[in-house]
Amino acid sequence: MQVAQGSQTVAPNRASVSKGFTLLEVLIALVIFSFGLLALAALMAKGLQFNTSALHRSYASSQAYDIADRVRANRDGDYANLSGIGSDQSASTCLTSGCDATAMRDFDRWQWNTTNAAVLPDGSGSVTFVSPIYTVTITWDDDRDGAADDSFVFEFRP
Repeated sequence: MQVAQGSQTVAPNRASVSKGFTLLEVLIALVIFSFGLLALAALMAKGLQFNTSALHRSYASSQAYDIADRVRANRDGDYANLSGIGSDQSASTCLTSGCDATAMRDFDRWQWNTTNAAVLPDGSGSVTFVSPIYTVTITWDDDRDGAADDSFVFEFRP
């Protein structure tokens, strides 16, 4: 486009006409996009944390049902106040030959709490009995801060 000034016709300066994006606009768009990616990464990390927490709760539930089945299978064993891993000395005798109800209870305690420790971070379990109800409590360190801060409690009748 030409502009008339007095008797002269002047062409506009091509350098002053801007086409496309400036570097500043590109940098601002890049910063906004970066914040979006950081938010997406945080969302994925939280989702993974919640998934892991749900997996631990599922393991705890499975372990609670496991000890309930063991109590029902060994009615003569005294499972009241069962906690800790205990000794694994009875494990070898119960696996290779028959054992009495007390040895089976000790084996169950050892195997159950060994599995608790293997599948749950800092996992442990206990069983208490107040007639006629058994209470199974499984605790673990869900956020891995060094303190067992999550638990699953299950009550059943044999």
